Amino acid sequence: MLLTIDIGNTNIDMGIFSGDELKVSARFATEKQKTDDQFAVDFTNIFSLYKISPENISGAVISSVVPEITAHIKSAVEKLTGSRVIVIMPGVKTGLNILIDNPAQLGADLAAGAVGAAEEYPLPAFVIDLGTATKIYAVDEQKGFRGCMIAPGVAISLKALTDVSSLLPTISLEPPKKACGTNSVESMQSGTILGTAAMIDGLLDRFEEELGEPASIIATGGLSSFIAPVCRHSVKCDGSLVLKGLKAIYRKNN
Repeated sequence: MLLTIDIGNTNIDMGIFSGDELKVSARFATEKQKTDDQFAVDFTNIFSLYKISPENISGAVISSVVPEITAHIKSAVEKLTGSRVIVIMPGVKTGLNILIDNPAQLGADLAAGAVGAAEEYPLPAFVIDLGTATKIYAVDEQKGFRGCMIAPGVAISLKALTDVSSLLPTISLEPPKKACGTNSVESMQSGTILGTAAMIDGLLDRFEEELGEPASIIATGGLSSFIAPVCRHSVKCDGSLVLKGLKAIYRKNN
């Protein structure tokens, strides 16, 4: 079995693959103050919950945008499983042609998501990643990573709004019935959910003008299920895209 881990600023996503089948998908909060042993306890609890023996993990691969805890999680996995752990960084084979100004600056999560798109979907593809930040990136027919856009994520934007506005309430992330809200909650949901979808639709149009029409548009990340359904473009949701990409990268390097 292969353990895949994507360390994000808000959450840590993990998946366990048996062959090509994703047997376990789990998520827990990113806590930067934790030690190796504390992360090992988190993984042990998840293994126990899904009745997975650590001894059955034959390898692991990590993508991370939180360097402060990458080594701690790598150490925790090595202690638990005794298996080889690959951390995505410059020099690791991805199969991508990274066509940005400084390829070394490409985030490990973006590389894994791009590989996942290339492995699972027709190219060219645009990938929408709705996590702590909102990102859109493009992968061409030759598996070239063409570039991306990065904007504040939905949760960040909403928190900023409520933190500085005393009279605005905390709201749930649900699509409103109409764009022109007639109460505070509905109006905020319109701005947050429909506003983000409109931004994505507009940027997808601009990406298409610059790069050509994509064969696939895929949304991933923790908030993709809230935003993708109200986009006007046809968007396929795949919450495991990065984990699938990590699986493919591990195989390229093993």
